[in-house]
Amino acid sequence: MNEDKIIRVGFVGAGGIVKQRHLPGLRALPNVRITAVANSSLDSAEAFCRDFAPEAKAIARWEDVVDNEEVDVVWIGAHPCMHHDATDFGLQCGKHVFTQARMAATLAEAERMWERAQSFPELVTAICPAPQGMKGGEMVKKLLAEGAIGTPHQAMVHSLNSAWLDANQPAHWRQRVEISGVQILTLGIYTEVLQRWLGHIVEVEARGRVVTPERQGYTVETPDFVHVMAKFRGGLEATMLFSGMAAHAPTDKLWLYGSEGTLSYDFVTDEVALGKREGSMQVVPVPTDMQREWTVEHDFIQAVRDPSAPRPKPDFTEGVCYMRVVDAVWEAMETRAAAKCA
Repeated sequence: MNEDKIIRVGFVGAGGIVKQRHLPGLRALPNVRITAVANSSLDSAEAFCRDFAPEAKAIARWEDVVDNEEVDVVWIGAHPCMHHDATDFGLQCGKHVFTQARMAATLAEAERMWERAQSFPELVTAICPAPQGMKGGEMVKKLLAEGAIGTPHQAMVHSLNSAWLDANQPAHWRQRVEISGVQILTLGIYTEVLQRWLGHIVEVEARGRVVTPERQGYTVETPDFVHVMAKFRGGLEATMLFSGMAAHAPTDKLWLYGSEGTLSYDFVTDEVALGKREGSMQVVPVPTDMQREWTVEHDFIQAVRDPSAPRPKPDFTEGVCYMRVVDAVWEAMETRAAAKCA
């Protein structure tokens, strides 16, 4: 592995997540340079470079960031509607590609991204992981593997907030299907997390509703809340509740019920709690060596530098798996019937 080699990164989209997480993470690594930036406009790209990456060149067209001799890694921070095109073109140009979550605007786009990546196995591809559950996830998997709650049979996860409660606010980009595609609230995030911990979801039933159908002249199609019944391959069944219309909502939390007890995870505090059948719920300390921290940028660049290094997760296969669930939720809402995910 040549750690002295400079890895040149080009941003396609440089919004909040890039400024808050990705840029600081890349800046902390030796011999990583930001060389090109395209954003929603040339003016915004120039402003980003002026304020955050003065060594980089602001570029009007994202295609000219991708097809650029001064770029080794295409780092996509744009909205889901651009993930497929930027990824596909990036791989064809011989670039490693990191894309912000969610994987794509539609399942069909995600599947094409996966197919393209299979054609370039030497290039590193990855999706930004969900930070939810990152710190204590290994402890959850350990407790389940050890049979701490026996055989899990039922689960509940809720992720509720009031972000969309004000009917006078314009439609958020996450509510605009032409930008966000089939993504609904935090459905994709928690599907990614739960499938990592509990195995694949194979069937869903779903009901959703648009509470405020018109926002400043824009017709909203993305549900303001959705309730999902999910069946996992291992037999576990889960109730998943998501809302952007819930004032005074409880914290984002998972409850797992098994034959011998209950396991819970608070996604805000990262608190793991366990209760046996005859006892009360008790907090389970997560040892430092089991706590996974945010090393997303390091892991990706390490894989670019060293072909023998572990490929970063989630990969495109995992992305397609959660996209199948999100797509099936839409089908289930439209047909009012169970929809298969696999």
